[in-house]
Amino acid sequence: MNVLILDDEKEIADLVEVYLQNENYNVYKFYTSEEAIKCIDTVPLDIAILDVMIQGKNGFEICRYIREKKLKFPVIMLTAKIEDNDKIKGLTIRSR
Repeated sequence: MNVLILDDEKEIADLVEVYLQNENYNVYKFYTSEEAIKCIDTVPLDIAILDVMIQGKNGFEICRYIREKKLKFPVIMLTAKIEDNDKIKGLTIRSR
């Protein structure tokens, strides 16, 4: 399985990568949304793990980009946000 990790906190991204590689996943790890978008456009992904509060296009915008491209893989939002409206926003993102 091909897994995209997007997080601007290197330590978090590296830790998630180690756990996934130990389970034999192919990991595509990025620290910027621009790099992640290039990967989304070129690699057949099976799942994405996105940091919500990243510089540039945030995790919500990247998720919307994935949905607008009609890609059907699951997305996990990695966040410290706890507000209900943030949770609802993440769960209801779809293409426009």
